[in-house]
Amino acid sequence: MTASTGHLVSHLGVVVPAHNEERHLGAALEAVGTAAGVLQGQRPGLGVRVLVVLDACTDLSASVAGRFAAADPRFNVLQADFRSVGRSRREGNRAVLAEAGALGVPEKEIWIANTDADSRVPAHWLTRQLELAEAGADAVLGSVEPDSDGMDTGLLQRWHARHRLQDNHHHVYGANLGVRASAYLAAGGFPATESGEDRSLVRKLRSGGAVIAATDSNRVITSGRLEARAPRGFAGYLLALALDPRGAES
Repeated sequence: MTASTGHLVSHLGVVVPAHNEERHLGAALEAVGTAAGVLQGQRPGLGVRVLVVLDACTDLSASVAGRFAAADPRFNVLQADFRSVGRSRREGNRAVLAEAGALGVPEKEIWIANTDADSRVPAHWLTRQLELAEAGADAVLGSVEPDSDGMDTGLLQRWHARHRLQDNHHHVYGANLGVRASAYLAAGGFPATESGEDRSLVRKLRSGGAVIAATDSNRVITSGRLEARAPRGFAGYLLALALDPRGAES
């Protein structure tokens, strides 16, 4: 796809916050690496960097991320003690922007794709985000689907009954969210909160007139666990849905 005038992306960063995710992190980073490879196969000159933000990890997450960083120069690791997914995303995005800025890349040409350490992106994840970005989107809201492996069948059915996986959906997921740097900065970036940072950013983007594309064309698989890493996050919602099918807020 040819980029519309003024919408070209020349640098892409991926931010993956992680807190004690040794079980899922390897698969998550493998999937991101595959998506980056597919994109660069189509766009050899495009700069791609992946930043894993290890937030207060006490398990083997650092070892997992370190293996990727040692084997692939596109991967970097940021060690932190934020204890906040919002701050992890904020600082990760800030680091990506700082690196691209040092290379002289204009903010409007930087795209940041955000996902989670317990999620697996599809091979065309980044390619599709850039297609929409270069067609004029300031942000891309992708869909997610719980991993059915080990998840209660009834709970999975209730989740699907509440979530229509289609284009122009109204959902916001930090595990599948891309944004142009210029729009991100104009909206003030992710707030440094314990949860809800993704919805807060999108509200500000919308209020500022950003062009937002909501799509089901690059669906991400995310963990169906019920043990929450962040208050009011995806796992917390699944737990609420399991305990009270009528009262959980999507």
